[in-house]
Amino acid sequence: MRSRASLTINLDGNSRVALHRQLYQALRIAIGEGSLAPGALMPSTRGLARCLAVSRNTVLRVYEELASEGLLVGRMGSGTTVRNAIPRRLPDPLSIFERSQYPLNTMSFLDPEGNVLYLNQNVGIDSLLVVVE
Repeated sequence: MRSRASLTINLDGNSRVALHRQLYQALRIAIGEGSLAPGALMPSTRGLARCLAVSRNTVLRVYEELASEGLLVGRMGSGTTVRNAIPRRLPDPLSIFERSQYPLNTMSFLDPEGNVLYLNQNVGIDSLLVVVE
């Protein structure tokens, strides 16, 4: 039997940070720190929304974001769980250039927070330009 996730989340309705962003950050930190253990069963979206007094769509959005990052796994009828093998590192951008089959000078990718990063091979890793959309 899977253990149920147990955590305390405080959302600030007066904050300039959107509620879904606050929830996303809280869950992402809890998963990263191990407060939400791998394999732990997450609360249902309806239950968590009710406990936090937010829209179910807010919770759905956060669960989908975390699932797209490989941190949560959802199965119809089985609930949502914390992934057993959580990715710990992003690939080294310079090694991507080296393994590339095509001559690349500039490459873009997303960081774990969803920011677009641009890397220019001619200048190197110190010249990463972070563009927040």
